[in-house]
Amino acid sequence: MQNSNLAPTNVEEVLDWLEEGKVSPAEAFALFRAIGKRDESWNGAVKGNQEQLKDVLAELDALIGLREVKQLVREIQAFVQIQKRRTEEQLVTEPLVLHTIFRGNPGTGKTTVARILGRMFRHMEVLPRGHLVEVERADLVGEYIGHTAQKTREQIRKAIGGILFIDEAYSLARGGEKDFGKEAIDALVKAMEDYKQEFILVLAGYTEEMESFLQTNPGLRSRFPLHIDFPDYNAQELLAIAELMLEKRQYRLTEGARRRLALLINKGLRTETYSFGNARTVRNWIELALRRQAVRLVQKPGQMTRKDLLNIEAEDFGEGW
Repeated sequence: MQNSNLAPTNVEEVLDWLEEGKVSPAEAFALFRAIGKRDESWNGAVKGNQEQLKDVLAELDALIGLREVKQLVREIQAFVQIQKRRTEEQLVTEPLVLHTIFRGNPGTGKTTVARILGRMFRHMEVLPRGHLVEVERADLVGEYIGHTAQKTREQIRKAIGGILFIDEAYSLARGGEKDFGKEAIDALVKAMEDYKQEFILVLAGYTEEMESFLQTNPGLRSRFPLHIDFPDYNAQELLAIAELMLEKRQYRLTEGARRRLALLINKGLRTETYSFGNARTVRNWIELALRRQAVRLVQKPGQMTRKDLLNIEAEDFGEGW
């Protein structure tokens, strides 16, 4: 670190120093940790890390479905915990390479699980910040030579101390050899080497496309030791997700609305996989039903009751679905 009378006092100042070359990524990582220990608000609560970790894992367990995903996350948590304990006992440890591939269709919980992982690693002191920087091709790929590397480095800089989550990552490999997406891939591979354990890269997308993507660069597959498959939800799980969404918003389905939504879900599951967005589509249906309920209520004669405000009726899901 360069000599200075004033050290960075907050996260943004550390990031500025990193960008200006005043500190190395490793020094920035150490400063993040120092700021985190000094500033209790960094960790978000007065409880200890172990209690916070329990809360994060309880949130994971509360997710509907995803049994195998939850099991693998628990395995990762246990592995990290044991490696840290072995370090304390001065035993040989395995390197904590936690870059991950998420494979699955849209709406299967990939972003939600990525956020949980970030918080889990923060409370386990693997990552000092544990925040999630979510990007897609447009955030990484520029319009001229050199622009892509610059944009990609900027997103990596934002992710230092946390997770860089790239959705539909396979889109970076589309367009052939002359496409600037290849430059983004090269910049990411270099960052994974230069920054090592200072951030975690999560690449997400459809299963088959992600498999093809990993073959586009010889160095990609070996850098991602963790692969998590996100299965599609079944009809019962999607209905439970819908009811949970409504409960959080203080709404509820009437019996007729529940039957109508169940029919919609089953119809959606019978469509081509790529056109049905799992929980994402169900969320869209719920949001549309809330708007239709609002229109129905403001047009209703007489005074509306609390029950009226709570209930979602079958007609709120439309007639022709």
